[in-house]
Amino acid sequence: MVKASVQNNTDRALLQFHWEPQPRAQGLVNELIATFLARSGETAAFAERLRRDTGTRFMDWIDYIEIPVPAGNNTLRNRLLDVGFTHHSVSGAPNCFTHLGAMFPEIVLVEGPAAVPSQAPTPAPTRIAIKVDSVVDFITANRIPDDFPIEGEPHAQMRRALAFRTPQAGELGAAELWVVERHGYRGFDIPRTDPAKVICMLRHAEALRRRQRDFPDDQLGYKHVMRLVDAAVKDIGQDWTCDLFFAAEREYWERRNRAGQVQRARQGKLGMGWANHDHHTYRSSREHFKSLIQLFEKLGFKNRERFYAGHEAGWGAQVTEQNVARITIFADVDMTPEELQGDFAHDGLAPQKELGTVGLWCGLHGEAMLQAGMHHLECQFDHAALCDQLRSSSINHMDPFTTFPFLRQAFTEGERWPVSELRLSRLVQNGKLSKAQAHFFRTQGGAIGSHLENLERNDGYKGFNQQGVSHIIAKTDPRKQQAAHEDALLGG
Repeated sequence: MVKASVQNNTDRALLQFHWEPQPRAQGLVNELIATFLARSGETAAFAERLRRDTGTRFMDWIDYIEIPVPAGNNTLRNRLLDVGFTHHSVSGAPNCFTHLGAMFPEIVLVEGPAAVPSQAPTPAPTRIAIKVDSVVDFITANRIPDDFPIEGEPHAQMRRALAFRTPQAGELGAAELWVVERHGYRGFDIPRTDPAKVICMLRHAEALRRRQRDFPDDQLGYKHVMRLVDAAVKDIGQDWTCDLFFAAEREYWERRNRAGQVQRARQGKLGMGWANHDHHTYRSSREHFKSLIQLFEKLGFKNRERFYAGHEAGWGAQVTEQNVARITIFADVDMTPEELQGDFAHDGLAPQKELGTVGLWCGLHGEAMLQAGMHHLECQFDHAALCDQLRSSSINHMDPFTTFPFLRQAFTEGERWPVSELRLSRLVQNGKLSKAQAHFFRTQGGAIGSHLENLERNDGYKGFNQQGVSHIIAKTDPRKQQAAHEDALLGG
């Protein structure tokens, strides 16, 4: 009876957030995009370059779609509401529509002027804005004429620029492709820039990029990064700090992951950066998981769904999201089903006798928030196209762990990192690793440290495949790599 109660409570915790594909909403968004591409040949050609040169899809880069509507005409508004979008007012966009149950670009309706007898009104342009890390990088990479000015001062929280413009055609206004960079800001009015605050922001950005990560005691490392975050939040606010923090985290991860370096260069050739990121994955020891979540909350994150991979896997995860900076975190930790029932993100987790997959990774490489960096960065791609394109750079994928029509996921083959002798000795002395396992990691070039994850979402699906995630995490356990190596030597 007690076991059944535990299972029931676990099931309720797992189903607290339940995401569903939204094909009707996707159909409407696809219609708006297709209509725009049919009118803007330059944008259509650029969309094809994205797929061919970066393995990404144009729709995954869209920040917002701006549609002019005749005064008093509610047809599109009603269609948006009917497929699940919610109306809200944002600075600079009083008629903004967001789908709270899916991942779609925001839709902004711009009501045209009332008709004047004997005078045809000038139709407003239809605009699509794609998100990039840097407007200047995009303009430079794509040779956009300098007579297209950039809106927003350098280092502002939002900048945007016109990239391509198809002139007005009859009753239709111009079709314009814009590029937009955001740094912890979701409005549509360009924010005013305070030069003193920008200098302050640059100092905090440098501090986060160069922060010390290796300490004799990991708790000292957490205290150090929390001090840096507290200082930045005090000076420039939570949302801007969050944007800076994860730009630095992606940079650190990329320096240690060849697949990330190659793909970042491919996307950089078109001036895109990592603006197609889907989520960032951190691994934590049980000892420091509470501190990890506390740090995320300092940056404005709110907890979403929980994951539990099952008793045999012995690990779980907390998904947490920052809605203004648009950062999602998958935080992994060894845990039990009983712990999932409580507030494991805040209550803390007691030490366990044995290390699970996540704990061993931290033991070998360090905390993801400190020495190791992220376990993987997951970005949105055309799944099959990226697999084919990276193969030409001798970067292969592991078997996909999700193959749903609305969600496809696969890791690139892991980046092997050397393991320090100090860490190996400490694990052996504490009974967490056998001498044979330590010898394997010592002589085989280390253990798998990180991946790039290839993800394709369809129908706006916002969730994750729990069973698939469990399968792939189990395959990345370093002890299984050693067993597979021994089987191969024995012909097994």
